[in-house]
Amino acid sequence: MEYQLKEQEQFKYIEEGSGPPLILLHGLFGALSNFRDVIEEFRSTHTVIIPMLPLYSMPVLTTGVKSLSNFLHQFIQFKEFSQVNLLGNSLGGHVALVYSKEHPEMVNSLTLTASSGLYENAFGSSFPRREDKSFIKQKVGVTFYDPKHATDELVDECFEIVNDRNRVLRILALAKSAIRHNMAKDLPHMKMKTCLIWGKNDTITPPEVAEEFHQLLSNSSLYWIDECGHAPMMEHPETFNRLLRQWMEANGI
Repeated sequence: MEYQLKEQEQFKYIEEGSGPPLILLHGLFGALSNFRDVIEEFRSTHTVIIPMLPLYSMPVLTTGVKSLSNFLHQFIQFKEFSQVNLLGNSLGGHVALVYSKEHPEMVNSLTLTASSGLYENAFGSSFPRREDKSFIKQKVGVTFYDPKHATDELVDECFEIVNDRNRVLRILALAKSAIRHNMAKDLPHMKMKTCLIWGKNDTITPPEVAEEFHQLLSNSSLYWIDECGHAPMMEHPETFNRLLRQWMEANGI
């Protein structure tokens, strides 16, 4: 199903369904399509919204998770929401964490899947070999337990991104910002209901990261998905949606 991309003021976003707001936050190489199955599952009970984060349009010097959190706050104010439920994957989870720390009264619930914020094994020192498409395909494949999910379309999207110098500069700025904004000291003070859904085979934010999140977030529940990498909502959408639905219903969300 194709979704209408709304453009209002400085915001571009998808909005489907009705009910309590559920805001989905994509990662560094994430696309709006990453959450297609989540939209379809929850649009009957929630207003599901995916704002396009300005990853590549902020000034390089201010590109970082704090700036993205500020952007999210502006968007929530623009939508006039009094409270929201946040769901973030990878970098999107980190943005959700920073926002929740700064605006706890605005966050009804928090769902993190393969979130950065404590540790992330990203492209590393080898990033980016821009001209080498096979290298990009291999790196995209690492995102998943089953490399079949590293489709040609996905590889082409990433290849285009890393061959754009302006985007590469912002990717590196975001990666450095994510390392600087380690949340370990903040998490024990965050009391909102939190759902952690993690792939047991995630090599980017490994299982021990999920365990640490669970230990530091006092009001959290942790769920595992077998044979699953860094994007559970893409690789095992039915299991992801079932776990999230059960948790939300159990917590009145």
